[in-house]
Amino acid sequence: MKLASIFSDHVVLQRNAPVPVWGWGDPGEKVTVEFAGQRKAAVADKTGRWTAALDAMPAASKPATMVALSSTGQRVTIADVVVGDVYISSGQSNMHWVLRDAADAATEIAEANWPMIRQFDMPRVVAPVPPRDVKAAWSACSPQTAATFTAVGYFFAREIHRREGVAVGLLNNGWGGTRVEPWISRASLLTDPLCRAEVEAADRQKAAMSTEEMQRLREELEADPQDWLKRHSCPDPGNKGVTLGWATPTFNDSAWPTMQLPSGWKPRVPNNGVVWFRRTIDVPADRARGEITVRLGAIDKHDTTYLNGKQIGGLGWETVNAWCAARVYRVPAGVVRPGANTLAVRAYSYRNQGGLTGPADEMRLETPGGAIPLTGAWRYQVEHDFGSITDASLPRALPDADTPHALFDSMVGPLVPFAVRGAVWYQGESNASAPDLYRTRFPMLIRDWRAAFGEQLAFLFVQLANYRSSQGEESYCWPRLREAQAMTLREPRTAMAVTVDIGDPIDIHPRNKQEVGRRLALGAEAVVYGRRVVASGPTFESLTVTGREARVRFTNTAGGLKSARLFGVAGLPLEMPQDNVPVTGFEVAGADRVFHPAAARIDGDTVVVASDAVATPAAVRYAWSDTPACTLYNGELLPAAPFRSAEW
Repeated sequence: MKLASIFSDHVVLQRNAPVPVWGWGDPGEKVTVEFAGQRKAAVADKTGRWTAALDAMPAASKPATMVALSSTGQRVTIADVVVGDVYISSGQSNMHWVLRDAADAATEIAEANWPMIRQFDMPRVVAPVPPRDVKAAWSACSPQTAATFTAVGYFFAREIHRREGVAVGLLNNGWGGTRVEPWISRASLLTDPLCRAEVEAADRQKAAMSTEEMQRLREELEADPQDWLKRHSCPDPGNKGVTLGWATPTFNDSAWPTMQLPSGWKPRVPNNGVVWFRRTIDVPADRARGEITVRLGAIDKHDTTYLNGKQIGGLGWETVNAWCAARVYRVPAGVVRPGANTLAVRAYSYRNQGGLTGPADEMRLETPGGAIPLTGAWRYQVEHDFGSITDASLPRALPDADTPHALFDSMVGPLVPFAVRGAVWYQGESNASAPDLYRTRFPMLIRDWRAAFGEQLAFLFVQLANYRSSQGEESYCWPRLREAQAMTLREPRTAMAVTVDIGDPIDIHPRNKQEVGRRLALGAEAVVYGRRVVASGPTFESLTVTGREARVRFTNTAGGLKSARLFGVAGLPLEMPQDNVPVTGFEVAGADRVFHPAAARIDGDTVVVASDAVATPAAVRYAWSDTPACTLYNGELLPAAPFRSAEW
C-alpha cells in the first residue's frame, strides 16, 4: 500500500472542502486514513487504486500527522500536515522562473522564513503514457529551500499568507516555452476542429515511430537539449559573405535593399536562413578614441558582428536562448576610425522571425563623447535561404512538451482530484504568433481544469508584460494576445494582473516578480476571498466624440486617474517614482482606420485625446504595441489595461 506522492511530509490540505486522499494497493485491500479526528475507509479497486475522502476542515497551522493503515498491516505516516489554501502555479517560463533569479534575490531568500508557505515542485517530464503518479515531494519555505521556489508563486503565496493568515500550498508545474494546447485535455481539444487536426497529426506522427526510436530520441533530447536543437535545425552552410568582402568598408552595397531596424526580417525576407546587414556610421574624430562599445540589442538567433572588417563579437549555439540576449561588444583599440565606419552583422535564424529585434534604445555606439544611435535604415542581403521553417517542422521525440494534451496528461492529471482553491497562471508568450486562437483556447483550458478539479476553481492569470518594442512592420501580435487574455475575464471567478508597465523590453523574463505576485494576490482577494479591495487598474468603458476630441471613460479608477512613471526600462521600481508625467500611450484614428499618436489629458474619470492628424476621431487605442510607453494608473497605482475601442 502506498499513497500518491502529493501526500508527503509538509503537505498543505485545502480548507473548507472535502479532501480526497488516494493511493494504491492490492485489489480488494482495505485502507483507513486517519487525520484531525477523522477516520475514513476505502477499498482498492481492481486496478489497485483506492480513494478516501476527508470531510471539510477549517484552516489549521499547527502541524499534525496523517496516518494510512492497510488491512495487510502496512502503515504510512505523513508528518507536518497543515490545512490552508492550495493553488496550482502553472504556465510557461515566467511562472517556472525561480526566486534565485528574481530581482533582489539574495535579500528575498535570506528573509524567506515562511514555514506556512510550501511547494510541491513537479518534475518536468512528459511520460509516453499518462502516469498515475510523479516523483515529487513537498518542501516548506525557508532560506535554505526558497531559492528554487517559483518566484511569482512565492510572492503570491506570501501576500495571501500575510493577508489571510493561513498556510498556502503551491502545486508548481510550470514549464518554459510551452503553448496552451499541451495543457488542455485530449477530450477538450477534440471539441475544436483546429485542435482536433493537431491532435490527429500528433497521433499519426507517434504511430509512425517505433517505441525504441521514440525512447532513443527522448534520451538524446533529455541528455542535452541545446545539442539536440543544434543537430535537428538547419545547419549554417558557412560564411561566404565574409569571403566576398561583405564585412569590409570597401564593399559597394549600394544595390542592396534597405530595412528599418530594429525589426524582424519578415516579411521583407520571407524565409529563414542567413542575412547580412550593413550600416555606415559617422564617428567624429574626438569620439574615435578611448573605450568604445557596440550595442545591438537582441538578434534572432545567432550573429557574427564586424566593424571595419574586423570581427568584434558574436553569439551562437554556445549561448542558450541567444535569440533574446542583448549584444554588447567591446571594440578593440584602433578599429574605429574618424569619419565613416562600416558595421556589418551576419544574422543566422533557424526558425521564427530572424533579424535585429532591438529594442531601439539598446542599439547604439557608445563613445567617450556620447552615444551614436544605430537605429534606422540598414542595407541587407540574403546569404543563405532555408525556406520557411516552423517549430512543427523540427523532429520531435513524441510525446514532448509541445504535443497536444501531453502536459495535461503528465503534469495536471497526476494532481487530480487533489482539493485546490485556485490556479495562478502566467503563459501566452508561446501563443503570441496566433493571438486570435487564444480567445477560445485559453477559456477552454479554464473550463477543462474546472471539470477536473471542480467548478469552485478560481483562475488568476497574468497579462503579458511589455517586451521587445516592435519597429518597422508591426504585427500587433502581443497586443492582440493581451486582448485575448482580457476577454477571458468573461469566465466566472477569474482575475487578471496587468503587467504592461513592469516588463523588460530586452528580456522576456522580467525580474520584478514581486509586483506580479502582489497584483495576482489582489485579484485573489477580490475573487477568492470576497474582500472589498481595488484589484485592477483603469479599464476601458466607453468612447464619446465631440469635434476633434475623443473622451475615453474608465471604470476601476479608485481614487482618480493619474499619470505616473513607477518603473524603469528593466521593469524595476524607480528610486524616485515620477508623478504627473505626460499621459502617453494613446492613439486615435478616423474613418480611414489609420492610427496616430494622440495628446492626452486626464479629466476626472476620463481621458481626453486628440491628434492634429485626425479631424473626426472614430476609434482610440491605448498601450497597443509590444512595449508601449504607457503612464496611466488609478489612485491605487495599478496600471490601466491595454485596449482598443474598435477591432481594427
